[in-house]
Amino acid sequence: MSKRILVLPGDGIGPEIVTEACKVLERLKSLTGLAIEMEQGLLGGAAVDATGVPLPEETLAQAKAADAILLGAVGGPKWDALDPAIRPEKGLLGIRSQLDLFGNLRPAILYPQLAAASTLKPEVVAGLDILIVRELTGGIYFGQPRGVRTLENGERQGYNTYVYAESEIRRIARVAFESARKRNKKVCSVDKANVLEVTVLWREVVEEVAKEYPDVELSHMYVDNAAMQLVRDPKQFDVIVTGNMFGDILSDAAAMLTGSIGMLPSASLDEQGKGMYEPCHGSAPDIAGQGVANPLATILSAAMMLRYSLGEEAAAQRIEVAVSRVLDQGLRTADIQSANTRRVSTSEMGDAVAAALE
Repeated sequence: MSKRILVLPGDGIGPEIVTEACKVLERLKSLTGLAIEMEQGLLGGAAVDATGVPLPEETLAQAKAADAILLGAVGGPKWDALDPAIRPEKGLLGIRSQLDLFGNLRPAILYPQLAAASTLKPEVVAGLDILIVRELTGGIYFGQPRGVRTLENGERQGYNTYVYAESEIRRIARVAFESARKRNKKVCSVDKANVLEVTVLWREVVEEVAKEYPDVELSHMYVDNAAMQLVRDPKQFDVIVTGNMFGDILSDAAAMLTGSIGMLPSASLDEQGKGMYEPCHGSAPDIAGQGVANPLATILSAAMMLRYSLGEEAAAQRIEVAVSRVLDQGLRTADIQSANTRRVSTSEMGDAVAAALE
C-alpha cells in the first residue's frame, strides 16, 4: 500500500524548493518503485489568500490522514498587517499543535565539500555533526495568558507566559536520550535555570530521565553560554536538548556553522513517529521567484521523512548520497558558492540531485 504524503508548499520560496524535493521523490519513485503518493494542500499566507485563514479545516483533515507532511515555508511581509490571529505563522503553530508534533529534530552536519562556505575556520567546523532536539509545542510560544494590555497610566504592555509541564519535559528528554544512544551518547541540556523557575524544573526532570539512560552522558549549559560555545567549539556537542524558544535560536546559529541555513533539514514528530518535515530556513520573500533559493535543505528534509516516518532507510540514504555527489561535482546555489565552484539555479540543483540518484 502506498504511503500518503501531504505537500504544503507555503509562501515565498516555499513553492520553488518544494517543487525540487518532489522532483527528487518522483525520480526515486520511478527508479525504485517507492510506494508513495503526494497531494498538495494550503498553509500559511497562501491559505489566508485563498480561504481567509492560515490553517483551513481541509488542510488539517489532509494532514491527519497523511502518513507524513512535507512543508516549504510560511510567512512574509505581505501579511504582516493582518490580525495576529490569522497571520501565516499561526497556521504553522496550529498544525504543529493539532498534530502534537512536539519533538523537533534539527541536524547540523557540515558536508566536507562546504567547509569553505562556513564563516568559521575550517578546523573549527570540519567534521561537525550536531543534533538539536527542540521541544516544539510548549514553552513561551504557546503559553497562556499572552497579549497586549493597557496599564492604568495608559502605557501599553506586551506579555507572554513561559510554561512547561513535567510531562512535556520528560517526553522531549526521552527523544534526546534515545537519539544520543544512536550517536555518540552525549546529551547537553540547555536551560536558563539561574534565572527562570520553569527551567529549574526542566533541569530537574531531565536529570530524572537521565537515570533511565546510564549509558548516556548528561551535561547542562545555560543558553547564553551554549550560544557562545556553538561558535567557539561546536564539535564538543553531540545532542542538544532544549525548549521551544531556545531551540529556535540555537538551531539557526548552528545552521550557519554548516555554511548556509539552506542546507539544514528538520523533522517534527509526534509520539508515534508521524511527522512534518521542513527546511530550517524561512520563506525568504526577498528572493522568491528568482530561482536562486537553495533546495537542498528541503530535499534532505524529504530524506528525513523517508527515514523517520515512512521506514524507507535505503531511499533516504540514496537521496543523501545524491546530494553529496552533486556537491562533489562543484555545483552550488548562491548561498554556498565559493571559488572554483559553479553556480546553479534552484531548478538546476534539483535536476542535478535527481540525476545523481542513478
